[in-house]
Amino acid sequence: MKVLGIIPARYGSTRLEGKPLLDICGKPMIQRVYEQAKKQLQQVIVATDDERIFKAVSGFGGEVVMTSPNHNTGTNRCLEAYENFTKTNDVDFDVVINIQGDEPLLDPEQLRLLVSCFDDEITEMATLVIPAKEKDDLFSGGVFVVLDKLKNALYFSRSVVPFVRDAKKSEWTTKHTFYKHVGMYAFKPKALHEFANLQQTSLEVAESLEQNRWLENGRKIKVAITDIETIAVDTQEDLEKVRKLIKS
Repeated sequence: MKVLGIIPARYGSTRLEGKPLLDICGKPMIQRVYEQAKKQLQQVIVATDDERIFKAVSGFGGEVVMTSPNHNTGTNRCLEAYENFTKTNDVDFDVVINIQGDEPLLDPEQLRLLVSCFDDEITEMATLVIPAKEKDDLFSGGVFVVLDKLKNALYFSRSVVPFVRDAKKSEWTTKHTFYKHVGMYAFKPKALHEFANLQQTSLEVAESLEQNRWLENGRKIKVAITDIETIAVDTQEDLEKVRKLIKS
């Protein structure tokens, strides 16, 4: 199975300006993500609209493609990068992974697990979830996912779902297994193209979660369950936490 990992990277950020280039123990964040992805995937590229990021990735020997600055989602940026890269290099892939560019502690095993969803030929799109085992996991934010018995996603929400009736919230994790979303997606190339060209839907807009667009159009998202924690760098506090973990 030929897999292409794409890391969308924008310079602008509402909370951490220039986030992909922030230094983490001597390397920019985007390099940390890239190197972790390369431990599992043979082909990885960075998709950016910023010359500073392009120069940084080229500088450490990574593959990078320029994309339009007008994309409103990472998925659309991934599609342009995929089309440009495959056309330039005359190569096709079976699976395309949209890798978050702000997770420098990305575990290669997560990528392996995500790709394994495509061992089932009917899988068009896949993602990861992690069980929320403690009360604090439920009420500290994040995106929650409800699954069916075949491990397909039913719905993604920024609210804790499902609601457990007739139980105190402190008891919810003892009554039901809750899953939080790990924001990494994989697509068959045809599905990536279809997804990026679908119009936004009401549930997508309401939750500000683009994956609901696919579900609201009657399509399926295969889900793999991981126990590996991830740390997305969204704040200065997150950045310092990751620096300490890498140093140790």
